[in-house]
Parts: sequence; C-alpha cells; structure tokens
Amino acid sequence: MNWNSLRSMGTAALLAGAPMVAHAAEEVRISGFTWPGYGFWHIAIEKGLAPDLDLQYQTIEDPYESFNLVAADQMDVVSSTAEFTPVGVESGLPIKLVAFGNLSNGTDKIVAAPGITSAQDLIGKEVAVLEGGLSQIFVAMWLEENGVAYDSVTYRNIIADDAFAAMIGGGVAASEFWEPYGSNTLKALDGATVLAHSQEPIWLKQGVVADGHYMSEKFVTERRDTARKTLQAMYDAISWWQENPAEGNQIIADGMKMSVEDVELVLGKDGSRMDGGLYVYDFIEAAQFCGSAPGNPPFDQVNGQINDHWNLVSEWWVKFNLIKSVQAPETGIECALHKELYDAGYRG
Repeated sequence: MNWNSLRSMGTAALLAGAPMVAHAAEEVRISGFTWPGYGFWHIAIEKGLAPDLDLQYQTIEDPYESFNLVAADQMDVVSSTAEFTPVGVESGLPIKLVAFGNLSNGTDKIVAAPGITSAQDLIGKEVAVLEGGLSQIFVAMWLEENGVAYDSVTYRNIIADDAFAAMIGGGVAASEFWEPYGSNTLKALDGATVLAHSQEPIWLKQGVVADGHYMSEKFVTERRDTARKTLQAMYDAISWWQENPAEGNQIIADGMKMSVEDVELVLGKDGSRMDGGLYVYDFIEAAQFCGSAPGNPPFDQVNGQINDHWNLVSEWWVKFNLIKSVQAPETGIECALHKELYDAGYRG
C-alpha cells in the first residue's frame, strides 16, 4: 500500500470520527408583557416547533420599551395590544402589525364602585384606565353607547394593582380591569358591579379589545422567510395547545411565572378557546381578519376587518390628541405574510 493510499485512509478515518458541524439556528428576538395570550411563544420554544430558528422570548412589562428596542434594531417581534400601531407609525417607529392575535371574550370588564349603576352616574367622576391604551377606548365607547360624552369623566392613568387599590380605597368611581384584577375587585369590594364586559356582542363584533403581533419593518423586509417561519411557529403552537391544553397551560404558566389557575382564567382549560376570557385566533381566522384568506372571522366580523379596526382606533386617538390624523391602514399593517403562508398551503 502506498503513502497516498494510507493518507487517504487516514483522512477518511478522521472525517468519520469528527463530529458533524450543525448550522446554527437563526435567532429571532421576541418580547411581550406578562399575559397568557402571548404564552404561545413559550410553547413554540419548549416544543421546538421552529427547529431552524432560535426563538428568544423576553418579558418586558412596558410595551414602549419593547417598541423602542425595535427602533434600535434590538427586537424583531413584539406581542402587545392591537391599538398601538397608529400611534407608533405617527411617531416614526419602524413597526408593522402583522397579526390580530386574540380577542377579549369576557376577560375585560368595566367595574363600578358601590352606588354606581349607570354611565350617567360617572359624569364628573374619575375612572381608572391605561391612558393611550385599549382600556381607555373601551370606556370611552361604552360611555357614548350609553348616551354620555366620552370626555364627561376624568381618566386617571392607573392600572392593575394600583387601580385595584384605588377602587378599594374609594379613589376612583370605576375602572377598566383585565383578569384577574376584575374578579379580585368584585370579590374584595362589597357592592361593586360590572357595568360592561368584553363578551357582549357589540365589542366582539368590532374587535375592540384585542392583542396583536408586531414585527419590525427590517425583519419583515430583509428576513422575510424567517418572518414567515416565526409567524407559522406561533400558529403551530396554538394548534398544539388546542390538542394539549393542560400541558400547554402549564408551559405558559411556567414561562410567564403565573399560576396555572390564572392562565386558565384567561385561556380556559379545554382548548376550545371559548371557556376562558380570551378568544385566541387560529391561523385561518387571523388570515380572514387580515383579508388574506377567504371567509369571515368569528363573532360576525368581516373579511379584512383589520382595516376597520385601524380606522376605529385611529379616530379615537385623534379625539384623545394622541395622533393628528387618520392615516391609511397600509402605513402600519402588513397582511401579506398571512397571504404567502395561505398560498403556500399552510392552514395552521
């Protein structure tokens, strides 16, 4: 045997014994605040539903911090409430609302202090809301639906535990709560009542109180294939949760550092999406809401309603002086990712 043959055999042996070099998964940076509706990212990560992506979820309680990280090119995806886009666009933030994520189906309530039984009783009084958030629009619309001008109350920018304390202490006449704060207030404050809740058909049909998923413009344009895979991973996680609700809720509870009971209060226990306080859109429903798949989304909503939602919240932000004018929906909405997934045969 000559030297060349020995050398070839030696090289082959070395290659056979060497470990295979794996391609590094592409990192995707995702953020959202502590809310079960965003917990499907934890399922996608835990179950490896996007094996060629390194999904990194970071809990950030202040959405503005998340969006500022997008502007600094330090965040790719943000899960947050769906009303922010017009404000962000006018502020020059490079973001797109790419999906209508879920709809409050009873988890949001307007709770009144003892003695307050109607919208008229609130005239001239203080109401706790997240100013510049969906809770403020919810209260304002409810007031006008009941014959009271939206600006006939004083909005106080206090939420969650602080709003709970203000209600118990008599500092405000009413508050918009999401769970578990609404239920806790009703248990702790004798005589407190629910003036409105998001499960009423009027709010469901208009899609008033909802969450969305945002992506940076750079992520959508320069890493489009990855953006599609990221969106698909979330819908795959929702489908997995529907088949495995108990395990899925535990994964979400662990990831969000919440109790399983609080997760179940919001998402339900059976995967039907109807036994909790939040209705989670699957891929087809979200694509229909975007106008990217045929048919109508649930709750008497219409195909392509995301544009109506944009106009609705924009008009309210003009009233509240958060933006100057209503811009075209396409300035802040990106529905083509759903269309591309649908056209490729994906159904969730």
